[in-house]
Amino acid sequence: MVGRLDGNRSVPAWRGGLRVALVSAAFLALSACSVSDVMSPRPDIDVGFSTAAVPVARIAPAPPAPVPAQGMQALVPSNPMMVAYPRFTPPQEPGAAAVMPQEEVACRRRLKRLGVAYRDLAPINDGGSCGIDWPVEVSGLSGGIAMSPPATLNCQMAETFARWTKNELAPAARTRYFTGIGKIRQGSSYSCRRIAGTSVASEHSKGNALDVMSVELKNGREIDVRKPGFFAFRQRGLLNSVRAEGCDYFTTVLGPGYNYDHRNHFHFDLKGRRNGYRACK
Repeated sequence: MVGRLDGNRSVPAWRGGLRVALVSAAFLALSACSVSDVMSPRPDIDVGFSTAAVPVARIAPAPPAPVPAQGMQALVPSNPMMVAYPRFTPPQEPGAAAVMPQEEVACRRRLKRLGVAYRDLAPINDGGSCGIDWPVEVSGLSGGIAMSPPATLNCQMAETFARWTKNELAPAARTRYFTGIGKIRQGSSYSCRRIAGTSVASEHSKGNALDVMSVELKNGREIDVRKPGFFAFRQRGLLNSVRAEGCDYFTTVLGPGYNYDHRNHFHFDLKGRRNGYRACK
């Protein structure tokens, strides 16, 4: 079939029809695509949408707390080298109480009979002469007397101090002030240190000593152990009783007047000495 003439050449009719069809198809394709579709920067996946190939941490920023995993940590969170974890502290052996020496077990029975509020602590070993094999933390004594702050001691020292407080200190305070003791303020119990000016380990380093700073009565009055004034008869009498009667229980009692280091507290300990010598000054 011969179509129309194009210049000096004749164009077949079927070619003209094909050209018209191609132009029509292109027009329809352009009309289906909007300006919004072409210019919009939106991705195919909405922000926050998760797929197996794209971790959430890479698509959407996580809230400030808690901090999400980042990078490879989001893919391998179980790797201990890539995540933070708490410090591991070995627990006490389940049978630890069963191997406690009999003298320690008996000492704790006596503490309970004396009305002492205490709890067992893990063994302390700070190297050298510093440590307690079976320490206790004493928070209260007979008669509702609080120990502030709680004192870390070996059981023998805890028992001796509790017995002295119940038999001597509390009755002496009640006789002079007509009220009981509400609180004993201690300044040092277990502490890894040496005796001042020497290379000898302090009894504190064994939990074998306790320093008392003041005594608070149940009526709110506080008795400071520092050297009392000339007219403080009741206070002087109580402190003299503390020093004298304490020597019947402890091997060392040092207080105000002994030296500058003991100007503001009484020091009690159970230091072992030859011939049973006791230092009460």
